Amino acid sequence: MQTRNAALGSTAFFVLAPGGVAGLIPWLLTRWQMQPFWLPLRILGVVVLVIALAVLISAFARFVTEGFGTPAPVAPPDRLVVGGLYRHVRNPMYLAVLSLILGQALLFGQWILLPYAAVVSLAFAAMVHWHEEPVLRRDFGAQYDTYRAAVPGWWPRLRPWRHS
Repeated sequence: MQTRNAALGSTAFFVLAPGGVAGLIPWLLTRWQMQPFWLPLRILGVVVLVIALAVLISAFARFVTEGFGTPAPVAPPDRLVVGGLYRHVRNPMYLAVLSLILGQALLFGQWILLPYAAVVSLAFAAMVHWHEEPVLRRDFGAQYDTYRAAVPGWWPRLRPWRHS
């Protein structure tokens, strides 16, 4: 896939998938209304939101520049994406989306977002286990097995994995 097409596809998928899960649905649940809440936790919420958005954008960009594809299942990358934040954890996008939801819960003091985040995390775990991992194993074989053995799926490693 050409870089331009990969970038356009990734941008569209960014708006639809994370935009829906971490933007539209939390807005529908909360209307982003501030509830009375302790200021330091609101500030923590803003910090979490900023970091999570940076992680998410970085992960999407990595699919374009390294994988020559998109994160969308309809236009997957040509190469296994193992650079950048993917050297620390296999699922930085999912972790970033969950962090965006939790950051909003803190910022707005909207606790309805906590059970929503739990449901989203279960859905992400199921998607990874029953769809993504089998597809990656099929498409990238031993390369994916080596990566999977070295890099945890959900809890980031402190030192980046160095692939050959």
